Amino acid sequence: MKHVYLAMLVMIIVLSDSLNAQKFDGIALTPPMGWNTFNTFAGNFNEKLVREMVDIMVNSGMKDAGYEYVIIDDNWTGPRDSLGFLTVDKSRFPSGMNAMSAYIHSKGLKLGLYSDAGYQTCGGYIASRGHEFQDAIMFARWEADYLKYDWCNTEGLNAAGAYTTMRDALYAAKRPMLFSLCEWGNNKPWEWAVTVGHLWRTTGDICNCWDCIEDYGTYKKFGVIGIFDMQNGLRQYAGPGHWNDPDMLEVGNGKMTMSENRAHFSMWSMLAAPLIAGNDLRTMKKEVIEILTNREVIAIDQDSLGIQGFRYNAADSLEVWVKPLMKGDWAICFLNRSTKAKKVNFDWAQNIIIDAFSKRTLNTNETEYILRDLWAKKDIGNAKKNLIADVLPHDVFLVRMTIRSK
Repeated sequence: MKHVYLAMLVMIIVLSDSLNAQKFDGIALTPPMGWNTFNTFAGNFNEKLVREMVDIMVNSGMKDAGYEYVIIDDNWTGPRDSLGFLTVDKSRFPSGMNAMSAYIHSKGLKLGLYSDAGYQTCGGYIASRGHEFQDAIMFARWEADYLKYDWCNTEGLNAAGAYTTMRDALYAAKRPMLFSLCEWGNNKPWEWAVTVGHLWRTTGDICNCWDCIEDYGTYKKFGVIGIFDMQNGLRQYAGPGHWNDPDMLEVGNGKMTMSENRAHFSMWSMLAAPLIAGNDLRTMKKEVIEILTNREVIAIDQDSLGIQGFRYNAADSLEVWVKPLMKGDWAICFLNRSTKAKKVNFDWAQNIIIDAFSKRTLNTNETEYILRDLWAKKDIGNAKKNLIADVLPHDVFLVRMTIRSK
């Protein structure tokens, strides 16, 4: 009888609520932070592994640093029941999704789930096409807090229409949920998704390298710097509750140097990007934990002004990136793309930085700033004289500028 009741409820919801649907407000006012199964484990995970990751998120300091979502990516769904409702793969989650959800919530974290707008997910599992309202009810029954919605096997679908349908379904299910559009940027979601979701992928998948392309024939994956470059021209679309998403972090996944990991994390923070870790937390080196939990760098990403940074200038493989922050502060990041170390000699007095988008001007001739090196975690003086620093290959020098109080 319970499933009959749910089937009737779906029809009532579709008829009564979908016409007035909207995305949930008050969610993702800063870029979401969390951990996702996909980058390291793909489909090789189960409830035991997820519980281990949850415990490490708490014990490693990640939770205290702001990571809150535990996202179970592709390959978790089971067959639909006789009435078409979604079930869980019992071989992976023998205790069921309600038990998994309860465990995550008991640790003060939030549950993220994955589905797809097609008939099948990218991994060939059951997806949501034609069952959006039923699936949204199940996500709500499992007390999910986040839905990542992919775009595989969607031939013939209109992207805006498909994502709006799931948005309406989530709203009708009446459980506030962050809605992540994983559409890969093919249909320029930044132009239409601000009323649909809370973040949208801007590119194809990231891969675990600094600068490479992995060609799979029908699609390609891009390294960190390639994904980073694809964000050009998108900053005006990001802000509280609606973020550009350049895909998950590859920090700590083993193929990049610590300099590259540090630069990756810094530049995602300058972009006000979601910080979704994807490494094996069980084998994290101390240096990786220090990168992922650097609260001063995270504060750049999580700044409540919600403005994405921009490239101010570039010369000889050294770029200067600028991000306006609350209370008149600024973040300045010197990115070294070269395989050789570079010397920074930045004359603040000669570089008056005007950001027309935020309507802010950085002028050290008029305002006095204290400078802080965010990776060394120490103050380094003021902006009355040139900034001198060495930047390692594929690394950054990241500074926060704070107005000196009178």
